[in-house]
Amino acid sequence: MAASAQLQCVDAARAGARAAARSEPKADAMAAARSAAPDGARVELWREGDLVRVRVRTHAAGPGPLAVNLRGEAAALAEDTVGADDAMGGVRAGGAAREAVP
Repeated sequence: MAASAQLQCVDAARAGARAAARSEPKADAMAAARSAAPDGARVELWREGDLVRVRVRTHAAGPGPLAVNLRGEAAALAEDTVGADDAMGGVRAGGAAREAVP
């Protein structure tokens, strides 16, 4: 069961990152991730420079102390940054270290 949930976390993170990178609204990107994630998983989405990042976390129950925490992460290049070199030194748009996805 934990292996299946781990794969779901990775797939969910990828789905959310792809949606956010296409400039879909944050709510839609989060919904894409949540629809592929295991039940009860936590989904985080943020922008880091030119990249959109998504992390999906959950807890897989096991017998006694064999429970594990699972996590999947994905990053995608935001399409709005492709070819968006600034005239002053080639700095790309969206340079904040961690900002909310619009």
